[in-house]
Amino acid sequence: MSISRKQFLKNTGLASLGLAGLSKSSSNNEKTISNELILPKAISWNSTIGLVAPASPIYDSSQFDEMISTLNELGFNLKLGQHVQDQYGYLAGTDEDRAQDLMSMFTDPEVDAILCVRGGWGCNRIIDLLDYEIIKANPKPLIGFSDITSLHNALLSKTGLVSFHGPVGKSEWNSFTKNSFEEVLINKKRGVYELDELQIDAFTITKGTAEGPLLGGNLSVLVAMLGSDYLPSFDNAILFLEDVGEDVYRLDRMLTQLKLNGILDQISGFIFGKCTNCDAGSNSLTIPQLFDDLIKPLNIPAYYGAMISHEKLNVTIPVGIRARMNAEEMKFEALSSAVK
Repeated sequence: MSISRKQFLKNTGLASLGLAGLSKSSSNNEKTISNELILPKAISWNSTIGLVAPASPIYDSSQFDEMISTLNELGFNLKLGQHVQDQYGYLAGTDEDRAQDLMSMFTDPEVDAILCVRGGWGCNRIIDLLDYEIIKANPKPLIGFSDITSLHNALLSKTGLVSFHGPVGKSEWNSFTKNSFEEVLINKKRGVYELDELQIDAFTITKGTAEGPLLGGNLSVLVAMLGSDYLPSFDNAILFLEDVGEDVYRLDRMLTQLKLNGILDQISGFIFGKCTNCDAGSNSLTIPQLFDDLIKPLNIPAYYGAMISHEKLNVTIPVGIRARMNAEEMKFEALSSAVK
């Protein structure tokens, strides 16, 4: 006997947790962009952190255990999602189970913030299963990068909740990454994002300064959301991007798609972090040539090389907070705290 997704949610009780299923509410069908940002509460190093895997799993159990040990050493109290160690091919469990874990963490009064264990792929498959009214009533910091880009944009678009493009659970929690995380989420500081002395391949595309809300994330994931109701307005935004393992022609294709979609013509500034393992092969344009072709004609402040990447040193960026950038100095800074 076949069973619908909606009936599955009803039978298993997941609907009571706020999973929207296929019969989305009218608020989920409309592209809503909150006029007021919702700032989550600040956390501390001894806060209770809910660990979820909304995308791909950590396949190696020893790596999972090492992550738990590292997070405990940082001082966090951990609460594991029921399905955080599930594996369903390249996904960390079924869509319904991954969505259930995320909703459970938002509604659990013991959980102070939600940390995604890794990216991979899968968040786009669950953003239509979340109940954004429940999330709006229970705002908490959600932290992660790469595939978590889907959740950052969906949360901002549907609720106005500021979330954080930052480390995942399995990241290397080095002093650089910890300091940025602490400044933004614990000390309530306005994030200031400058180049590390080791970032030697940064360059200015177009000089100038700009202000606007910080929007973006992983380029591949962002492009996969185009045409959906889960993206905020990019009007006068500072667009920040990063990616990994993409040939230059693929970067070209995705940036061109952003251009044809109108997003590149709306933004006030452009920041590309690092494209890890995206070296140009033979008979290829280089990354600087690509930006000369597609970004320089926009005549907006733009630079490449910010500390936003799949590499060891990573900053924590509040998605949706207004910021100011200086492309010549290759730095940007938030104009207000992102937590209360």
